Amino acid sequence: MAEGLLPLTDEQVAARLLDRPGWQREGDTITRAFGIRYHGGVAMIVHVADAERLIGHHADIDLPWDHVRFSITTHDAGNKLTDADFDLAGRIDSITAAHGAAPRTSGQA
Repeated sequence: MAEGLLPLTDEQVAARLLDRPGWQREGDTITRAFGIRYHGGVAMIVHVADAERLIGHHADIDLPWDHVRFSITTHDAGNKLTDADFDLAGRIDSITAAHGAAPRTSGQA
């Protein structure tokens, strides 16, 4: 298994979440939702998908009419959290900010 795909310990996950405000752990995934209307969400998802293609890692994406929700885990590491997940989360944060998507609280998603 490549070094970037080594599963993180609970302590490592907690530490990395401190560097990714707004992301929440749900089992062995990290999730975050952003408020954006449907067509803007589609454009934003295309931008995220292009970044994902370049790094060879992807999120599961949910697109209702008023927000986009990202869920990330490393399938190649047995569906565990790895450094690759937090790298992708940072890229998603940058892309969503560029699209003007508003972070949503957990109760909104």
